[in-house]
Amino acid sequence: MALRIPMGVSSFRKLREAGLTYVDKSLLIQNIIDDPAEVLLLPRPRRFGKTLNLSMLRCFFERSTEPLWPLFAGLFIEKTDESCRAHFQRYPTLALTFKDIKKDSWEGCLSAMSMLLADLCEEHRYLLGGLSESEAAWFKAILSRQANQAECEVVLKTLSRHLRRHHGERVVILLDEYDTPLHHAYLKGYYEEAVSFFRNLLSGGLKDNDHLYKGVLTGILRVAKDSIFTGLNNLDVQTLLSPRYAPYFGFTEPEVEDLLRQAGRLERQPLVQRWYNGYLFGGQVIYNPWSVLEYLKRDEEEPAPYWGDTSGNELVRELLISQGLGLGPEMEALMRGDTIERPINEHMALRDLRDSPDSIWSFLLFTGYLKAVSHRRQDRVHYAKLAIPNEEVLSIYETLFRDWMRRALGGDRRREEFLRVLLQGDAAACQGHVQHWLLSSASFWDTAAFQPPERFYHGFVLGLLVGLGSRYEVLSNRESGHGRCDVAVVPRQPGQPGVALELKVVGEGETAEQALTGALLQIETRDYVQLLRDRGAAPIHKLAFVFAHKQVFARRG
Repeated sequence: MALRIPMGVSSFRKLREAGLTYVDKSLLIQNIIDDPAEVLLLPRPRRFGKTLNLSMLRCFFERSTEPLWPLFAGLFIEKTDESCRAHFQRYPTLALTFKDIKKDSWEGCLSAMSMLLADLCEEHRYLLGGLSESEAAWFKAILSRQANQAECEVVLKTLSRHLRRHHGERVVILLDEYDTPLHHAYLKGYYEEAVSFFRNLLSGGLKDNDHLYKGVLTGILRVAKDSIFTGLNNLDVQTLLSPRYAPYFGFTEPEVEDLLRQAGRLERQPLVQRWYNGYLFGGQVIYNPWSVLEYLKRDEEEPAPYWGDTSGNELVRELLISQGLGLGPEMEALMRGDTIERPINEHMALRDLRDSPDSIWSFLLFTGYLKAVSHRRQDRVHYAKLAIPNEEVLSIYETLFRDWMRRALGGDRRREEFLRVLLQGDAAACQGHVQHWLLSSASFWDTAAFQPPERFYHGFVLGLLVGLGSRYEVLSNRESGHGRCDVAVVPRQPGQPGVALELKVVGEGETAEQALTGALLQIETRDYVQLLRDRGAAPIHKLAFVFAHKQVFARRG
């Protein structure tokens, strides 16, 4: 059967009526019905099928006189028992997506939400005939967008009451991309106002709501209880570390194999695995569904980072680059294919990311830019062994850091010149390039205060060396001789130049001259060039870089 790839189609009804290819996730419905939890939060990375799944849930649960059972013909849900079928088209449903609430100010955000809530009430305008005078006045204020903030915050709660009274059935609430407004509020500086509004809106509809049957929320992050979900003790969070809902977001191995077979490209399975799988949701291997479908639709020989071409990298760029984290030793190790173990916080607050660089590992994990190879709990702390999932995500990081350095150094030509003089051991020329960057990139320096300065400079130097990947291994804090060299530039082929770099920040009461002497002495006495000798590097250059705020000093040993 030929594939009919549904790229960009997030409506379950439209997809099924058009006969487009659908990877069957319908048993999600039964799992939600059988789940004792009243309110479920199912956070997953972007483009992993969240919107389509909520659209499917709406088609199944929403009370309607239009028979929609044919949409489910031939799917797994059709084969379930009658107890599941008894919930079909039974419940009045409130469905909202916050995907477009991306405004530059709190006033713009509130205005957009006012419009969204007006549209929701418009869907249920028929309720007006059964409302009291005061209830109708509130309803009309929402419809006309004349309601104040407090009146908007009770829309989910109040509509639930009116709908149950009218239909005699409890309500299903489906909220897609609930955290998108919070991400944008964080970036634009109105996070506290947004948290206050959405806390009241969601708590009203989902906490102690006697008129609620089920609430299902999707988003990217599980935002901290001390922010948006304060007091919402009936919320059951199933993150990507949890096994219960693992198969329903993204494609499983058998699903991808079946798609490749239908497309007549089963021989490309190893290539697709290397590029698009590697995610582990609840211990189960999961593929990026967006990229798999893009690859099959385009019928290209070589895969590409399709997921990276979609929107959604802004916050990642903000945290890795603008917050001064840069390409630090941990990220360099990940890009080399190693793993790192870090504590993971499933209850992070976005506002804490600026002051807690360690939280970025949790953020990158839950947004799909890292995977948890394994995880464990020790002394009430959750640790995960982290890795880059696949070639696609690796290429996103490479592009991110390459663009960063291109902007910082004034283009590829300047960066390539830096790499050339570095491999020649020209300390004076290297100093000039790095000094130019520090003087022209105040914004990077200003945010570097959020971490130890050594990490900032280390990350910058590693970022400069991204372009050497095909010819050199760039090793950070790797054992060599009698210690760990800060950065070793090791040729992949013997007979090529190699560089041992020691990076230092001028200490209190210390001169730059003393720091340079100490750095070069450390390279010499600890024999940091042993690794370069063993790999056949020739010649071998010993370079020290010393930093004093926005001044840099370099010397060759």
